[in-house]
Amino acid sequence: MHIKILGPGCANCTKLEKQTRKAIDSLGIDADIEKVTDYSQIAAYGIMSTPGLVVDEEVVLAGRVPKAEEIARLISGK
Repeated sequence: MHIKILGPGCANCTKLEKQTRKAIDSLGIDADIEKVTDYSQIAAYGIMSTPGLVVDEEVVLAGRVPKAEEIARLISGK
């Protein structure tokens, strides 16, 4: 599984990464996490507000930082 955190590196982007790592740990899955900070790459996903979460090239979340439990549901639904 490949997960991307989209955003310029703001506090919410950092929070989303932390919550995503907690979700992955709780699910016991192996996933690569990549930070994408380049605005043109972020725009290519159609995200208008950051942070964004992309799982296996599918945007599953944008513009907010949910708790790890919600992220786990989004990831496991893939």
